Amino acid sequence: MNDTSKGGGGSPVRRRSIHPGSGRRKAAPFPRGRVLRQEEAAAVKALLGEGPRERALLIEYLHLIQDREGCLWEGHLQALAEELRVPMAHVYEVATFYAHFDVVGAGEERPPKVTVRVCDSLSCALAGGDELIRALNKAQLPGVRVLRAPCIGSCHTAPAAEVGHRHVDHASVAKITELAQRGEVHPQIPAYQTFEAYAEAGGYRVLRSCLAGARKVEDVIAALSDGGLRGLGGAGFPTGRKWALVRSERAPRLMAVNADEGEPGTSKDRIYLETEPHKFLEGMAIAAWAVEAEEVFLYIRDEYPAVLKILKAELPKLQAAGLLAHTKVHVRRGAGAYICGEESAMIESIEGKRGYPRHRPPYVAQVGLFGRPTLVNNVETLYWVPAILEKGAAWFADQGKNGAKGMRSYSVSGRVKTPGMVLTAAGSTCRDLIALCGGMAEGHHFKGYLPGGASGGILPAYMADIPLDFGQLEKHGCFVGSHAVVILSHKDDMKAVALNLMRFFADESCGQCTPCRNGTEKAVQLLATTRWNEELLADLSQVMADASICGLGQAAPNPIKCVCKYFPEDLR
Repeated sequence: MNDTSKGGGGSPVRRRSIHPGSGRRKAAPFPRGRVLRQEEAAAVKALLGEGPRERALLIEYLHLIQDREGCLWEGHLQALAEELRVPMAHVYEVATFYAHFDVVGAGEERPPKVTVRVCDSLSCALAGGDELIRALNKAQLPGVRVLRAPCIGSCHTAPAAEVGHRHVDHASVAKITELAQRGEVHPQIPAYQTFEAYAEAGGYRVLRSCLAGARKVEDVIAALSDGGLRGLGGAGFPTGRKWALVRSERAPRLMAVNADEGEPGTSKDRIYLETEPHKFLEGMAIAAWAVEAEEVFLYIRDEYPAVLKILKAELPKLQAAGLLAHTKVHVRRGAGAYICGEESAMIESIEGKRGYPRHRPPYVAQVGLFGRPTLVNNVETLYWVPAILEKGAAWFADQGKNGAKGMRSYSVSGRVKTPGMVLTAAGSTCRDLIALCGGMAEGHHFKGYLPGGASGGILPAYMADIPLDFGQLEKHGCFVGSHAVVILSHKDDMKAVALNLMRFFADESCGQCTPCRNGTEKAVQLLATTRWNEELLADLSQVMADASICGLGQAAPNPIKCVCKYFPEDLR
């Protein structure tokens, strides 16, 4: 006997009824899994609005729901999957990958109305971040949950926190309590140079000359190469060479801007974006012109909500002025994943996926966003482009010292009197930076420093005269990376420092590869012991460095190796 029911497309589907004892499983009388409710589907459809649905916008859609509801209800995830015509498993795995999404299942309670995130990365830990977290948990503020968070780009104002999307500098229980109780959870927009002010001061002249044909692409690329401009997000790849490589690939080409500076100790990109966004935007538009990128994707970390609002206000002004006629700019919002600072993981995230680093080759310059050749540049790199082209390659190159070229933005935090971003000559030393920050903090004596954030290793004070530039630190087992310099003093236990850094890596490992996923967790366990097993740690570090897919796992052991090598007295 046959019965007829309707399938998903509305067409009849024949389902054979199986008699008991026939040896075949009887068909279910209702669809398997959770049944989507009409009100859930309607709510998600209304949020997404009219127009076509793009799978690549999955993370943007998740933000829409999270912002409206305060969480991601299971039913809304199912409705979103239906709207995008993707498996529920795909939506779920993406939503649960990112730290800023709260997935709530059937029968579970929604999170409290206000979320307070307190940074527990090294700079904030040195300034009392852990004590602040304990005090907030003890206070038990009504309607508030307190979460530990990795670096939020406020290292110079440690300890730092966020109340909702409101940054709190030099955070205290009193400050956080007042903001939470008053519902002040939205970002404060700092004073910044607007499009009008930038244009009045001569801004966009270089871009206009490029668009008008007064400059040749080859000359622009040569100027960047001669000036010594490099990628300033961590890798330090020569900018002119990268532009030339991408330009040589087949069209159509794309561009992605990496504004996901999650490296502990780093705040420079946030400062530029919140004060002089148009210097960066002009450099971005010039880059898109040079490589003939049809579209540009700006990937902004979710911890920078003020930047998102600034871009929302300023980008339309560029479009109205005809300065983006050669490309189309999209802003994409991260969701709390340090790994998305790695360029291929960022590209996966822009495509609406988990931020898993890709195996290489091919490199993103060849096969990047949506399978197209893609130029990826950092914010500070693009910030310098207009000035180099206007003032000349020699002007920029001559700013450096100790064999380095150009100016450099160092994020300096930790045990100095006046932490902050220091704009000075590339190739400056740690001793130079301490002096520019007013010297060591009162009662602290210089003991060591991180030259390149959490992953850049740790060096002792007697090695403070090494130029902080690409290629200078590698022979010592370190690197300069994003130029995040954290100063340590005689009051800091290097074993505790290494443990703090490794806990960060264990929490931020994407979990894709076993050496990093299991290695970071095992390292935390070993570092938390009273006496380190140096032989076992050395073996584990080697495996992680050799076998991890991306730079996170490869660089995570650097603090361990440096403490063992340069601070043996702290191991006793």
